[in-house]
Amino acid sequence: MGTNWFMGILILVFQLNYAQEGTEMIWWNPANTDEMVVEGQAWPGQVSSFYHRLPEHAKEVVRPAVWNLSKHSAGLSIRFSTDAQIIKVRYKVKGRHAMPHMPATGVSGLDLYAKTSEGSWLWHRGKYSFSDTIQYHYANIDPKDKFHEMGREFQLYLPLYNEVEWLQIGVPKDAVLDPLPLRQEKPIVVYGTSIAQGACASRPGMAWTSILGRKLDRPLVNLAFSGNGRLEKELIAYIAQIDAKVYVLDCLPNLGATKDRSLNDVRQLIMSAVKQIRTKRPTTPILVVEHDGYSDATVDAQRHKTYTDLNRIAKEAFAQLRAGGVRGVHLLTKEELNLSMESFVDGTHPTDLGMMEYAVAYEKKIRHVINEPIGTTSTTIPVTQAREPGLYHWEKRHQELLKMNREKAPRICFFGNSITHYWGGSPEAPLRNGADSWKKNLEGLQVRNFGFGWDRVENVLWRIYHDELDGFDAEQIVLMIGTNNEHLNTDEEILSGLEMVINAVKVRQPKARLLLLGLFPRVDKEDRMRNLNRRMATLATSKNVDYADIGGVLLGKDKKIDASLFSDGLHPNAKGYRKVGKKLQSILKNNEN
Repeated sequence: MGTNWFMGILILVFQLNYAQEGTEMIWWNPANTDEMVVEGQAWPGQVSSFYHRLPEHAKEVVRPAVWNLSKHSAGLSIRFSTDAQIIKVRYKVKGRHAMPHMPATGVSGLDLYAKTSEGSWLWHRGKYSFSDTIQYHYANIDPKDKFHEMGREFQLYLPLYNEVEWLQIGVPKDAVLDPLPLRQEKPIVVYGTSIAQGACASRPGMAWTSILGRKLDRPLVNLAFSGNGRLEKELIAYIAQIDAKVYVLDCLPNLGATKDRSLNDVRQLIMSAVKQIRTKRPTTPILVVEHDGYSDATVDAQRHKTYTDLNRIAKEAFAQLRAGGVRGVHLLTKEELNLSMESFVDGTHPTDLGMMEYAVAYEKKIRHVINEPIGTTSTTIPVTQAREPGLYHWEKRHQELLKMNREKAPRICFFGNSITHYWGGSPEAPLRNGADSWKKNLEGLQVRNFGFGWDRVENVLWRIYHDELDGFDAEQIVLMIGTNNEHLNTDEEILSGLEMVINAVKVRQPKARLLLLGLFPRVDKEDRMRNLNRRMATLATSKNVDYADIGGVLLGKDKKIDASLFSDGLHPNAKGYRKVGKKLQSILKNNEN
């Protein structure tokens, strides 16, 4: 009986593997897509080969060593959504597959991550084979998520130390594969050495730049060149072309004193690089990074002297820049990086542990620099979501708002969840339950709809951190969010998240008047909402912002919801929207005076 059971399992495993191997696949070549889809590429459409990092005209400007390294796909990735249970990737690289101190999976391999509907990251293990054509096979992918069965968003990281000639992504023919266009948020731009390029991560997703990109959930442009991060003015000129969220200059490991380069020369290089960026980008933050040290420096006096001298020079240059009136310059110190003795492969390049320590230190510093603090409860940790993909695409709506804001600045921004999203206005939603009310009461006031179905406090915090209020001056910001946190969070947690959202709005829109709206009543939850709204009113007073409870018009004399004004006990129907629309219009008009 035991033998028969064992043989049955072997046959089943064989059949499953055979079924997967025999699955008919459709193959997508990103290079043949009309839209730009290579994440982390600062000059899309200007490169000589699809997976290069510098534009084609840089070949005649930068040194040959830099140009050759720019062909490596470090920091580049492909983003797509799919419901496939199998994903295969085949591609070809030009260089050697591995190095003595770095495995083939890091030098030439791929790395696949996915996002859940709640915005958390998942890593997928792939079976791989390295030959003339490299292949990765990701199987047993579960397309079912907590809120739907429509698959997930994926990010495929490309090789760190090799040039990709061509690449194809395959899914079963009955699966859906939707390429995701480039995100429009301002990127983090990193100029650095072999460490920032990715040596010696075991796989591309473990390079500190990749980890940081996931932690901040923001595009990152990796312009690191192994052995050649030297703060050269030609590279600085290219970097300054990029409209960045912050510039990172992490080049000291390649700038040790030599017979041709003194420490004073290094000081001048740092100062000149910062001033050159400032000429083109007068306000963008610049982060200068100290040398992370060597794990053997305690027993090698010369190595100890090399990095301590460089860090002393970096501090001196930083102080001179600040004293000279250069603003928005920051310093990340060796002590803040805090790499341990066990964090290095060869005394110089980080292990995966060292890469994680790098990313943690960078995230802490950059969040401070760009005013994106996080807390410890779910309402204070900004995340994306994808809870209603059958109705709308959350990220695409976010990107649409960024585009609309650039083309025509909104006068009033109304942030919320589905109650706002499906009310009416622009950008248009697949459902509009109160379109007539919006048109009559809000359209003339030039209110833009920043509502997203199923959003919670932490999702609005993410959107504000990711540029939805950047680049223009609004007159008013309206905020009605928190009802989707009701079943998950305490009042204290909801209020903590709302306070962070209010702070984030004030930083980005200091001239705008902020109106916090109380939450609409919910069936059988009227008392909870009423008590929470009282505390929200107190919060608004403490933060010196306006407060109004327009949802009161949806209640009957018994303080319970008037069911005739609702479609489902939470969302107003057309009649309900007419009542709250009239009330909101009156408040917004009064705020103009």
